[in-house]
Amino acid sequence: MQLADFSTSLWSILPPILALTLAIFTRKVLFSLSVGIIVGSLMLSNGSLAQGVSYLFDSVTSLIFNFDEENHFVLNDNNVNILVFLLLLGILTALLSVSGSNQAFAEWAQKRIKGRRGAKIMAACLVFITFIDDYFHSLAVGAIARPVTDKFHVSRPKLAYILDSTAAPMCVLMPVSSWGAYIITLVAGLLAEHSITGYTPIGAFMTMSAMNFYAIFSIVMVFIVAYFSFDIGPMAHHEKLAMEQANNVQETNSAVQGQVRNLVLPIVGLIIGTVTMMMHTGNQALLADGKEFSVLGAFENTTVGISLVVGGMTAVLISTILIVLAKKLSSGNYAKAVIAGMKSMVGAILILCFAWTINKVVGDMQTGKYLSSLISGNLTPALLPALLFVLGAAMAFSTGTSWGTFGIMLPIAAAIAVNAAPELLLPCLSAVMAGAVCGDHCSPVSDTTILSSTGAKCNHMDHVTTQLPYALLVATATILGYLVVGFTETPLFGFITTGMALFLLIFITKKR
Repeated sequence: MQLADFSTSLWSILPPILALTLAIFTRKVLFSLSVGIIVGSLMLSNGSLAQGVSYLFDSVTSLIFNFDEENHFVLNDNNVNILVFLLLLGILTALLSVSGSNQAFAEWAQKRIKGRRGAKIMAACLVFITFIDDYFHSLAVGAIARPVTDKFHVSRPKLAYILDSTAAPMCVLMPVSSWGAYIITLVAGLLAEHSITGYTPIGAFMTMSAMNFYAIFSIVMVFIVAYFSFDIGPMAHHEKLAMEQANNVQETNSAVQGQVRNLVLPIVGLIIGTVTMMMHTGNQALLADGKEFSVLGAFENTTVGISLVVGGMTAVLISTILIVLAKKLSSGNYAKAVIAGMKSMVGAILILCFAWTINKVVGDMQTGKYLSSLISGNLTPALLPALLFVLGAAMAFSTGTSWGTFGIMLPIAAAIAVNAAPELLLPCLSAVMAGAVCGDHCSPVSDTTILSSTGAKCNHMDHVTTQLPYALLVATATILGYLVVGFTETPLFGFITTGMALFLLIFITKKR
């Protein structure tokens, strides 16, 4: 089917904007995404209902399987593995609950963590262990931290914010992560394409990370929010509600007396299983290309989906063995827990599938290409970092994908900088990275945003609306920082400006 071309049309942004606007105002995510998907499908099929239905059917089925050129059935491994991992994590969470492990860990933590502040800081600090992948971090840390934050009556939206604001921002800064490896690969290609020999790919990435003001100060903001209880906008309402319920709501305890090790060992198995499989699949890809093993190379070529599944299966197996050894849970109750765990993930799976579908629609509408065309060669070079940040954020917000934004915007930013201001090459690339994370952070249709609300077991739109004020504060400070970098060509001045602007904005907001 020949799709309509919207690559140069303002209409290309209609489906994502429509879906995002409806999601914010109606708070009905599936309905809003459905409207955006249907409108986009009809636009792409030139208003033909039959072709629109055909396109929509192909888009939905392609999430799970496709047919190659020889009409052979091909499974969409990455999507299927992510969905399987969500089911496994639901099962694991249910098993930890019915075995009493969650309650035991919460009671253990309550004796050692002093108050709500400690619970929030503990949740934030776990990112220094789980930074290898944003999906993994949001779901694994959610499972670990949720019993503790619940015990201290920290609201679920606050936990979701902590998960989301330490997921992508940390992963994008670390070279040894799925994000870092992907970006280093893109940067290596750009350096070769423009014959730039002054940097190695890893050296350029580390320099860009130091200038990724949004990611750095998003993490700083998390610790400020956690330590000082800096609650603004809708977050203040949810935190107040959680505290009011503290004296009225009775905690639901498991009938089984659990042990802390029964939570710790499965989570350790989850981490070790995932990382080991990431190294294995990465090494297999390196061997296939005739290359020697290296940690960075393995992360660059790893298969994240199957690695998460192996880690999830390892954790469920360990949890099952511990339950059998304890002899405190009947086979019937075990089966009920498994079914309940899978059912608990149905909502998240539906939202994720709808988000993937609208992302495909947005890709076919060529929304990203249209947005990237808004950067003109006649702009003042000093404004480039700030403008690229804003455009990257807008693109990631509309499409719900930071990785897609990296793929589209980094080559454009490199080409503009090399021709207009070579000295601003790395700041421009860094601004794209920062903008992509910012837009991804704010977008209701972002995978990471969805999985953060899933990990915290929080209403998705509650998470989106409570997180947005914090993201906008950091984004505003970041824009000022990139303006200073553009005019001074000194990243340190930009870093200082971002920090000072952020703390001033926090002070003003807190006063108000």
